[in-house]
Amino acid sequence: MAESGGAGDSRTGFNKYACACAIVASMISIIFGYDTGVMSGAMIFIKEDLKISDEQVEVLAGILNLCALIGSVSAGRTSDYIGRRYTIVLASIIFLIGAVLMGYSPNYAVLMVGRCTAGIGVGFALMIAPVYSAEISSPSTRGFLTSLPEFCISLGILLGYVSNYFFAKLTLKLGWRMMLGIAAIPSLALAFGILKLPESPRWLVLQGRLEDAQKILLQICNSKEEAEIRFRDIKTAAGIDDKCTQQVTNNPQNTGGKGVWKEIFLRPTPTVRWILLAAIGIHFFQHATGIEAVVLYSPRIFKQAGVKDKNKLLLATIGVGLTKTMFILVATFFLDRIGRRKLLLTSLGGMVMALTALGFGLTVAERSGEKLLWALVLSIAATYIFIAFYSIGLGPMTWVYSTEIFPLRLRAQGMSLCVAVNRIMNATVSMSFLSISKAITIGGSFFMFGGVAVIAWLFFFFLYPETKGRSLEEIESLFSKNSSRLRKEGLEFQPKSNGNM
Repeated sequence: MAESGGAGDSRTGFNKYACACAIVASMISIIFGYDTGVMSGAMIFIKEDLKISDEQVEVLAGILNLCALIGSVSAGRTSDYIGRRYTIVLASIIFLIGAVLMGYSPNYAVLMVGRCTAGIGVGFALMIAPVYSAEISSPSTRGFLTSLPEFCISLGILLGYVSNYFFAKLTLKLGWRMMLGIAAIPSLALAFGILKLPESPRWLVLQGRLEDAQKILLQICNSKEEAEIRFRDIKTAAGIDDKCTQQVTNNPQNTGGKGVWKEIFLRPTPTVRWILLAAIGIHFFQHATGIEAVVLYSPRIFKQAGVKDKNKLLLATIGVGLTKTMFILVATFFLDRIGRRKLLLTSLGGMVMALTALGFGLTVAERSGEKLLWALVLSIAATYIFIAFYSIGLGPMTWVYSTEIFPLRLRAQGMSLCVAVNRIMNATVSMSFLSISKAITIGGSFFMFGGVAVIAWLFFFFLYPETKGRSLEEIESLFSKNSSRLRKEGLEFQPKSNGNM
């Protein structure tokens, strides 16, 4: 869809209100990250207090991702029916219930119920936060705002580590319950705070509530002209005549999410098939390239490399979290300047080199049978470099890219499918890494991840067009057959407007 004249200048400004809305919505990801990070330390005390087996600990750790599948599949239809804003409220309430149950937990059964409840909230949160952020942002700031949830997840993980440190000083019975239960406070605050945010204007247009959508666009745009241009584009994408001046109208595309799965799976157009392949592919490779193995098992990696002291292992592990958070923050400021495609390919290239170096360092350390300083330094440096390259591209880009390429009518439920794939891969890697390491050695497992990263680089190079600076309504055209010529010429699609992106 062509841009109207003069759109370039109006779309490049930074809107503080839209940014504030995205930040508040992304805070639900902090709660999810906290729940992930705090459980890593809490499990030590839970096992001791409740006298549970290693198998029960593994189930407790892995059940979150399995239950997140339920939440992610439900979230798409729910957000199409009740709206993006109320879906965030619902996710906050689910988190609240889960945190209260885990904090109370007189026994393992109640703890599992709380963990499962929180897992459903995770599924909702992972899908709805980037969707809301993408739908209220302008093309020039969408990368920054849509990457905020990934940054908030990393920040939450760090807060979980800090919580472990401080609450571990309490009694055994109280300490781990405080670690898990304290998350109820921000969940409750967010449930009320989100009600003051505006609804997604794109969802309102899909409902036929044109006047409400136009009022919100005036708030999140920098000029009346920009609001009018975006409003007209959104109406066209929603199947409403762009000349329609009614305040409320019946939208034939407003089905409450019904029929979307048929359009995605049974009757997909070539464009939808390409979009679906790209969106699912990036969520698959986000975890198939080994990030979960490094984040969850970094103490084991450092121990294998030669670090034996527990305090040093803890410090090295915290360093992983700090590196991840810092570089994701850096990436948020470059997504809209450098572009999605260049950052993604750079990220994968660096990950391939780091994984190869890590596999080599760990293999040498394992076979030598003694502590080799150079192998230790190489392994630790390669781990941090891998985290850094992952965090500047593949980490935040997974949520930015997959959220923005789906057409409006398919976005919510398409993203719920992506989150389901994401959680399945997360669970697969985290629950199989130890077995793979025993079968092909820990060094060999990272050589394997490096091979997967090479495949991912090729996948992204040939299938992913640049979306920087494009409106959500324009992006669908990049995946159409009409783009085949441009695709052969390097997949660099530049914005049609003359604004400086």
